[in-house]
Amino acid sequence: MQPIHGGMEAVIRGTTMPVLEVDLLPGESVVAEAGHIGWFDDGIELQTMTDVAGADNVFEAGLRSLGGGTFFMTRYAATTQAGTVAFPARLPGTIVQVPLGPGRSYLIQRHGFLAAIEGAELTAAVDPGKLGSGFVGGFGFVLQKLEGAGHAWVELAGELTRHDLAPGQSISVHPAHIGLIEQSIEYELTTVPGIMNKLFGDGVFLMRLTGPGRVWLQSMSLELLAHSLLPFLPSTTDGGKVQSSTLEAAAIGGTIGATVRGLGKLL
Repeated sequence: MQPIHGGMEAVIRGTTMPVLEVDLLPGESVVAEAGHIGWFDDGIELQTMTDVAGADNVFEAGLRSLGGGTFFMTRYAATTQAGTVAFPARLPGTIVQVPLGPGRSYLIQRHGFLAAIEGAELTAAVDPGKLGSGFVGGFGFVLQKLEGAGHAWVELAGELTRHDLAPGQSISVHPAHIGLIEQSIEYELTTVPGIMNKLFGDGVFLMRLTGPGRVWLQSMSLELLAHSLLPFLPSTTDGGKVQSSTLEAAAIGGTIGATVRGLGKLL
């Protein structure tokens, strides 16, 4: 176990499908998105609400959900006795613990937030000068901002690579592979050059990341996993099965539609 705050301790167990276990003493608590719990001891009490993780009202909770988080969050608190709360990873990958505080904030991809000590703030990455970078990077690959105080845990899917960018050094990344970015990193949405590349190559959008700072990249994401599985879904209409091409069209239309609806709400 690693001491985190006061008497609170945390450990990440496992390899391919890791589990975060947090030991709480009476009076201590952690928060997570609603529905992402694995298991907990009898001494732990649950309270689901909107006004946690930096949201002080329903409007701010709505902005959080627009950025890819959940409208409701759950607080897991040890009241009369100590207890353990466990949060399993949802995909094979890595759980990364990050410290929060002055000068320590991050951008993470939606689905990345796992849990945090109370005092952490999770919001949509809304920057008026970088609206597209936060919301339409890769049609549905949404970025969230993680800041505040204490510690937080972020789930990254697949294999993990770290890049320490020197001042002025840049890297172009498919948005799906962005896992975690330090606040010192400059980011902007760019397009793939060349019409043939756009239509038949690696997609339309890229994220250009410029140092100084650290970037954590993931080899998999829920969106890429779903897209990779589409060709293996039933491809005939016999017996009521839907053609895979129809499913793919629905998936693409759904992500584009979600992006357009999200931008409409902001504007």
